[in-house]
Amino acid sequence: MDLGIGGRRALVTGADSGIGWHTAQQLLREGVVVVITDIDGGRLDAAAAELEAADGTLFAFPADIRDVASLERLHASVRDAVGTIDILVQCAGVTGAQGMFHEIDDEGWVSTIETDLLGPVRLVREFLPDLRAGGWGRLVLTASEDAVQPYDDELPYCAAKAGILSFAKGLSRSYATEGLLVNTVSPAFIATPMTDAMMTKRADENGTSFEEAVSSFLEEERPYLELGRRGEADEVASVIAFLVSDRASFVNGSNYRVDAGSVATI
Repeated sequence: MDLGIGGRRALVTGADSGIGWHTAQQLLREGVVVVITDIDGGRLDAAAAELEAADGTLFAFPADIRDVASLERLHASVRDAVGTIDILVQCAGVTGAQGMFHEIDDEGWVSTIETDLLGPVRLVREFLPDLRAGGWGRLVLTASEDAVQPYDDELPYCAAKAGILSFAKGLSRSYATEGLLVNTVSPAFIATPMTDAMMTKRADENGTSFEEAVSSFLEEERPYLELGRRGEADEVASVIAFLVSDRASFVNGSNYRVDAGSVATI
């Protein structure tokens, strides 16, 4: 399917691995000029080297979405490399502070929200003029199943992702008449470095193998994830690629769950 975005210019954050990396790969294959960013320059360079096999034009600039000055430098680099972007995909995030509510202090809450909510807010503020400039723009923010189905051992993350849904919905009402469409994706238990770390920790705590940790997590913590497996990052990236395309020209203010049924409500 031709997504109709050849020649568009995209910035993808959190792109040194996982959903961000696979999104960049799919956009490159569609003929999009892609800029990837992440906080670790070394890992970002390695990710870029792996992406260079895909057709298309690619640039990589490290940045910290929590830091306004870092985002300003990123914007200057993007402007010099590709000009004004049409597409912004925000994938950067962390699991953040974990534990029961009474076990998490202020620092745990602040550090999680700083990355998972305020980081996207600062990113969008910096690049919003680009997205409004050409009469055609796409913004996709990554939320989570946790935004609407919170889990008691990661409430800072859940709260931040719920904030992302509200933030995106508000933006979708503000700028649609200018041609900027804003949507979210909400993955559940995708095979990424973030969930790898979660499962490695679970395996160590339970004295099991990694595979047994995944299996027990699915059985005990995600009983409605009907396919009984972790999702693949590329499966989420496919939905993102659709949402930033001309094929999604009447999709705005929506949240697309990519969760195999993990969210139990309608």
